[in-house]
Amino acid sequence: MNISELPDFQHFSATPGLLQEKVILVTGASDGIGKAAAVAFARHGATVILLGRTTAKLKQVYDTIKASAGPGPAIYPLCLEGACDQDYREMHDAIAREFGRLDGLLHNAGELGPRTPLLSYSTESWEKVLKVNATAEFMLTKALLPLLGESPCASVLFTTSSVGRKGRAFWGGYSVSKFAVEGLCQVLADELEGTSNIRANCINPQGTRTAMRAAAYPAEDPTSVKTPEQLMPTYLFLMSDASRSLSGLSLDAPALEPGDN
Repeated sequence: MNISELPDFQHFSATPGLLQEKVILVTGASDGIGKAAAVAFARHGATVILLGRTTAKLKQVYDTIKASAGPGPAIYPLCLEGACDQDYREMHDAIAREFGRLDGLLHNAGELGPRTPLLSYSTESWEKVLKVNATAEFMLTKALLPLLGESPCASVLFTTSSVGRKGRAFWGGYSVSKFAVEGLCQVLADELEGTSNIRANCINPQGTRTAMRAAAYPAEDPTSVKTPEQLMPTYLFLMSDASRSLSGLSLDAPALEPGDN
């Protein structure tokens, strides 16, 4: 599908039961966009599996969802930097026992890494950023594909960036990792086309009011970019059956417009 033929997903109007009875795993669910997405998915009927490395923060998101009267979420603490294949196999087995399938997977967790010239970029930092942002996404997706295949309409959503489409000085491992994410999404979508009920797309949140954004742009006025909550129409569209015909695309969430803040 040509991008110009897409529906107006940036202003998608979600009905209350849009994600009813869906089971969706969100990585990096303890803060920022991941937290906003987990809460939004639950408010629209989904049972959300909250994945993050800090249990205390995940419990806060759990309480927020419970207070909003959404379906009870599940917590799955995991450090992506240190996770191995066995960890992901155990996750698959736990989700299979509890839910029997997976309808959605949002890859949101990310590592910024240093903002420095490649000449000064340490191998240790490079390996950490690539592991969290790219390798872990491959390992997690691979482990959960059988569960996604049990869904009548499954969505895998990768988080990309403008620096994953055109390299930019001083973005080092983060930029390269997002190029890898774009490629991973395209390869997966092409392999699944015509043979599976699973679709895979990338979303570029663009400038968003998160801790990672503040670290990357310390002098930026945070009110000049959108809050994570303002991005949710796009996320709800891509995770819902409304986007079931779309796969292999890399889409931009809306930028801040006059009056939005």
